[in-house]
Order: sequence, then C-alpha cells, then structure tokens
Amino acid sequence: MASDTKNNLNKMHVIVIGGGFTGLAAAYELTRCGIRVTLLEADDQIGGLAGSFSVGETRLERFYHHCFNNDRHVIELIDDLKLNRCMIKSPTQTGMYFSNNLYRLSTPVDLLRFTPLSLYNRFKLGLLVLKARRYKDWLKLDDIPAAEWISSLVGKEVFSVVWEPLLAGKFGDYASSISAAWLWAKLVLRGGSRGRMGEEQLIYFRGGFAVIIDHIVNFISSHGGTICYRSSARGLEVRNRRITGVIANGEVLPCDAAIATTALPVISSLMRSHVSDEFTKSLIKINYLANVCLVLQLDRSLSKLYWINVNDPSFPFVGIIEHTNIESPVHYSGHHIVYLSKYLLPNEEMFGLEDKKLLLFALPYIRRIFPEFSPDWIINYKVWRAKHAQPIVSCGYRHIIPDYATPVDGFYIASMAQIYPEDRGINYAIRDGRKVAGYTRNFLKDQDVVKTV
Repeated sequence: MASDTKNNLNKMHVIVIGGGFTGLAAAYELTRCGIRVTLLEADDQIGGLAGSFSVGETRLERFYHHCFNNDRHVIELIDDLKLNRCMIKSPTQTGMYFSNNLYRLSTPVDLLRFTPLSLYNRFKLGLLVLKARRYKDWLKLDDIPAAEWISSLVGKEVFSVVWEPLLAGKFGDYASSISAAWLWAKLVLRGGSRGRMGEEQLIYFRGGFAVIIDHIVNFISSHGGTICYRSSARGLEVRNRRITGVIANGEVLPCDAAIATTALPVISSLMRSHVSDEFTKSLIKINYLANVCLVLQLDRSLSKLYWINVNDPSFPFVGIIEHTNIESPVHYSGHHIVYLSKYLLPNEEMFGLEDKKLLLFALPYIRRIFPEFSPDWIINYKVWRAKHAQPIVSCGYRHIIPDYATPVDGFYIASMAQIYPEDRGINYAIRDGRKVAGYTRNFLKDQDVVKTV
C-alpha cells in the first residue's frame, strides 16, 4: 500500500507560484517526495528579494542578506544540499549614528562607552534581551504597541535614543502601531546569535545566496521539475472548488495542486473569481512597505562596521550595511560593497526617483556620517526596488494572518506576511516553504486524484 501511495505521488504535478526562498523551499521539498514541480517566476531570475546581480566574477544580493548562527532552518537546508563548505561564520561589528556621532555597539564594552545614555540606562539597555526572554507567551504582546512595551522595560530615555528612531526609520507613520510581539521576536533572535565575548555572529555564503539557489534549481530540474522564468500567474482554473490549473503566459497549466508564495495582494487577484469577496478582502488587510536599496561599489572602505543603524530622523536611510565587512572585498574584484536601505510607501517620490538622482540625493547624507567620503570613491552603483518588502505588523496582527489552506481545495498560500511574530527572512521562508509543501503532499495523499498532466 505504501509503495502504491508513493507511485501515485510520482504522477502528481504541483505548480509553485513565486521563486523566492519560500517557493524554492516548497518546490525542493515536494521534489524530494517524488512530486513533479513547475515553478513560475515573474522575474528573469530566481530568488525574490535574495535575487542577485554580478559584481566582477561573483554574484551579490540586490538587497542585503545574511543569516544568524541560530537560523536552524537555513543550516538544515545547507546540510541537505551538502553546502557546508560554502558557509562563513563571522563576528560582526555594529554601530549607531546618533546626534552627529558614530558609535560602535558590538560588545558589552561598547555599550558601556555609549555616552548618549546615562551609565544607569546603559545597563538597562544591556539587560533588555534578558528581560525580553522572560516573556514566553508572545500572544500577550501582540495587542501592545512596541513603543509602549519597550518603554516599560528600559524607560523613556533609552526608548527615545535607541528604539523610537529605529521604529520611525523603518515604519514611518506606522511606527506607533507596530506590535510588541514583532519586536520581542527580533530581540530574542538577535540575543541568541552571540559569541563568547558578546559579539554578534552572522552567517554568509561564499558565492552568495545564489549558490544555494543554484543547487535547489539544479536539484528540481534534474528530478523532472521545470523552472519557468518571466512567467507571471494571471489566474486559476478551478472545478468543483478544486484547483485544476494555473493560467500563465496565456495558457492553462494543468496541476493537481498549487502553492502561491507571492505577496498577498497578488494572491488575492488570482483567487478573486473563485472565492467570496470576504475572503479576497481578507488577503489585502495586511499593508506593505516598499524598499529602495542603493548599492555602492567603492574603491575603499567607509568603516569597520558591518551594520550602522541611523538614529537620526532627518536621515533618509535607516541603515548603512557594509557587506564587505562580513565577506572579503577579494571576492568582489577588491571593491567594497555598501548598501543604503530605505523603507517607504510605494507612492512616495523617493521610490520612483531615477537611479542617478537617487545617488546624488544620497551623497550629502553619506558625507554627514563619513566627512572624508568623496564621490570619486564610487566605482559603480545599482538601485533596486521592491514594492512588497515589509508587512506592516500592527497590533493585533495575529488576527489578520491568513491560513496556509484556502477555500480552493489544493491551493495553498505561504508568503512573508504569514511569518509572525518572527520577522520575514530566509530562515523562516525556508521553514514555511517546507511546511506548506507538507500540507500539499498530505492533500495529494488523501485525494483520489486523477492524473491531469
């Protein structure tokens, strides 16, 4: 009986919509189960926000990426793919730009030297992660604003210096409504990714995340799956409330089940003709912020800091990330790679600013932090934009997260907006991709499915 079930699964076909890490993980897991997969990706490359571009002879993510040393879902996938040799674990230095000064904040000693706070409040900030870990039930935090919760733990001075500018820089006008549960999860994750001396330890991969993506794509292709680039899903074919196909490139692609991993507004438009208005509206209750990322290739380093939080409300970028302080410039033709990141609404002027104008706009702000900086240092630059980059995780967010299953039998959804209270990222994308693949496999096992392809 078991062999019959396996043989039946081998005849099944699942379409995965979206080639970010959630879609890749789902397609990989289904392929491992012997199920044939077709992955549809609207872009000309796979990877989603972790998609890459060429820098010299290697590839680099369009939007900055790294993993924490306690990201177990990433590490398990790396073990599966036998890519441990490519994994780099590196202690990193972080900092904060505040009140026209740049401070290093990587270790407990750095924190003790952080003079914008009184000595008493430096200790309170240092104990924050320990206090956060005492909270075991994040559900109780979901209805509390992050600003209110963090102020209760560290006081108004620490909040106004450290957390208020960060929340405002990332979420803008939505900052006051962000849930404490989201911030709690970030604190617990970051606090668990520390070395013996208290320094943060991060993971990157020699050759970038493109190495992992390539191995997944090759695995899927070598086991009978298909990767379709520049292929946008435009609709679903549904019979008797069950999915039978996905419409893409002007044709119906038959399937026994499907998984959508794109942004919820996109999924809502796919399902509109087949479900109630109430359900499609439920998928667009979650709002998103966009992101603009300016990537500079420089002939020298800005600093030794990997990550700088910009706690200055007049500064348009919330973070400056010097990637080559985690991966050597040797791998980028000797160039130093710096990301400047801005979260914003997609209708804001800065999102649509042409590349050259955005660069010129950014230069004076870079000089404010690094007075010695000169445009002559720039060898090349790129500007990348993403419309759905960050779900706005307001209080009560748990109540509006959709389930993986939908009213259409055999059609499942897994998007970054469903990752909560954890922040969206590759680790949880892999987790949810594999989880939704399991739901899909169980659906196929439980059905008396007639082969459709």
